[in-house]
Amino acid sequence: MADRNSSAMDLPKVMDQKIKCLSKQKKSFLGSVAAINTLAGILRGCYGPCGRLKFLVSSQGKTVCTGYAATILGALELEHPAAQLLREAAQTQAENSGDGTTFVVLLVDALLEQAEAMVQAGLPHSRVREAYAVATDEALKILPTLVVCSLDSLQDPALALRSAVYTHSLSHPEYLAKLVSQACRDSREPDGSFNPERLAVCSVPGAGLGDSSLIPGFAVYGAPCGKITVVLGGAKVALYACSFGPVSPHTPSNAHLTCPEDLINYKNGEERMSSTLVTQLASKGINVVVVWGQINEISLLHADQHGIMVVQAKSKRQVVQLSQIMGITMLPFLMPPLVAGECLKVYTKEMALGLAVVFEWDYLYAPAFTVILRGSTTEGLKGAEQAVHHAIKAYAQLSQDPRLLPGAGATELALAKELSELGNQLEGPNGPGILAFARALRSLPVILAENAGIQGADIMAQLQGHHQAGNTVMGVGDEGSINVTQEGIFDPFIVKTRGLRVAADVVLELVTVDDILIAKKSGEFIHPKESGSESNNLKHHPTSLNNN
Repeated sequence: MADRNSSAMDLPKVMDQKIKCLSKQKKSFLGSVAAINTLAGILRGCYGPCGRLKFLVSSQGKTVCTGYAATILGALELEHPAAQLLREAAQTQAENSGDGTTFVVLLVDALLEQAEAMVQAGLPHSRVREAYAVATDEALKILPTLVVCSLDSLQDPALALRSAVYTHSLSHPEYLAKLVSQACRDSREPDGSFNPERLAVCSVPGAGLGDSSLIPGFAVYGAPCGKITVVLGGAKVALYACSFGPVSPHTPSNAHLTCPEDLINYKNGEERMSSTLVTQLASKGINVVVVWGQINEISLLHADQHGIMVVQAKSKRQVVQLSQIMGITMLPFLMPPLVAGECLKVYTKEMALGLAVVFEWDYLYAPAFTVILRGSTTEGLKGAEQAVHHAIKAYAQLSQDPRLLPGAGATELALAKELSELGNQLEGPNGPGILAFARALRSLPVILAENAGIQGADIMAQLQGHHQAGNTVMGVGDEGSINVTQEGIFDPFIVKTRGLRVAADVVLELVTVDDILIAKKSGEFIHPKESGSESNNLKHHPTSLNNN
């Protein structure tokens, strides 16, 4: 098996030494184990609240500093199909749950290590797969019994979001978790449901992350086009998915002009139409217009005269989101709306991605909130924005299933204890398979301890003693074992369950792979004279597939 610290450059040498004189299926399996082991070695140091950061240098020379596993996996150029499969599964976990990416990668690596030992001991691949499937089912049955509390029972809901925020190694994770928790709680519907679309995140360069704030409003990236750049009271808003003018510039039309008088009349007609349209808006009390389209200069001039603020939005999605928040319709033509949107004030604010227009309400009645992030570096702001989005996603998951498990490795140790007791009672191959699954789970708290600078063997001896005594809420702290419920360290039940399923599915698939077939590249041709014969060609390319 490849060493944990072996790089991708050393991987062919390691594999050549390890898999000689083995069957084809064992060679393929050990190749997958080595590839996954190398990938897990990259992310091993990023696991947990004490995880370290990585410098990523792209092919274009751009440097990114991050500790988020999904970002690192997305930047790597992977060739081995097993590593690609694991990356896809881990990124799916990140997209669906907002957390648990590194957990999936490290658990898959640990399970494959244990599977490798069983295969080399003579256990058939099919038996290993069967044992792991039984262990997965048992672990999923045990998980609900380990729940310690729920989101609603916490005095501080920010505790439930700490795991999602800490993944990004930020400078003020506690403050950011409290900020997101407040935003999520205040934006809930009257019936208690939570809609993530009612929350926005904007980044403002300057100051520090501790200066981030929450405003009762919604920010739309765009800029005011006329002289009116702010409405400080009683804003009435109309939204349009068209040009701000009499006709769309993309409308095919021809003007038949025979004399200078026709040209003058044409211009005067366009100006009269623009004046009529803007006057109709002003008569309805509209003083803010948001447009996803072109701006007609004549219409804009009339809007300035009537005191109407015209905003040209950059994103149609944000305009649609604003229409949902305000409960009004985005109109396809420039016409007075039946119902206008209302807010307290509208103003502009310089954000990291450019100028934004903020629609703000009174805090008690705000239908939407925006988290304004501050930071001194672009990369720091990007990491903080990612953390907020994933914390919001975690809160949405908790709104569906509010159950919480003990964090800091306590859940993994409790699962390992229960599975070990079950594995010792079973006869046949399922017993050793379940015990191997338990050993894989125990490896995760060891990584947490090592990243915190604690000797893994020492802390594991303490924790296993606590868990054997029935104290299943003991986990890994910065300086030793801690009671995670007293420290307020939790993992969402739904995130842990999904991560366990994703990891098990990847392992069950890789265990039964018996060969890696590499298709011939498009346009590749090997001349018979160069290869000697067809048999030599097959000898030199034993795993190639003919596409013809």
